[in-house]
Amino acid sequence: MNSSSSIRRTLFALLLIVVLIFGFVVARQAYLVGGDPLPAPELSEFNTYVYDQAKPLAEFTLTNENGETVTREDLKGHWTFAFVGYTNCPDICPAAMANLRQMDQRLPPELPQPDYLLISADPEHDTPQKLKNYTGFFGEHFHGLTGDLETTRALARSLSAVFVHREVDGELLVDHSGHFALLNPEGQLQALIQPPHRPERLAKAYERIYQWARANRERTSS
Repeated sequence: MNSSSSIRRTLFALLLIVVLIFGFVVARQAYLVGGDPLPAPELSEFNTYVYDQAKPLAEFTLTNENGETVTREDLKGHWTFAFVGYTNCPDICPAAMANLRQMDQRLPPELPQPDYLLISADPEHDTPQKLKNYTGFFGEHFHGLTGDLETTRALARSLSAVFVHREVDGELLVDHSGHFALLNPEGQLQALIQPPHRPERLAKAYERIYQWARANRERTSS
């Protein structure tokens, strides 16, 4: 074998190695930047289940605490902690709302400010004004929805929540789910957070979900 042939073989081998390395780097970068979405974080330690694919809400038209018409389109553009309850609730709702307020005070400044939404399971008594008085006690980011009972039931179901009316000694009581539904900025159900609720754990769960969602957004948009 002459020297020129040996040199050509060596150059060819080196070129092949360079091509293989380059191909590996490109494939790895494509996987890291534009690959499949990251799986949802496992947050059972926070009593939280995160959907890999967010769930759409039922279409609805209800009224907020200011007397304004609200549809699911109005839930877009921000994160929302939604909760099914009612203003005359003797125990679950006041504790839940207080936990949300304490959580809100613990959120680090780099996280986007969420809204907190009480969806009334007692629209007959929860007028917009009554909702405004109730939610306003907890803070400016707390809001309420009231309106048609069957529309509210359908919305609750899409949040994996239920409620049942019963009368005790002439007084209406409402048995209802106690979890929080976390809605993403597309107005879709992203996670369910079951009780018991602790403000610091709620804040941590929200931070983890937001970081995962942001990483997926950057990954798929690159």
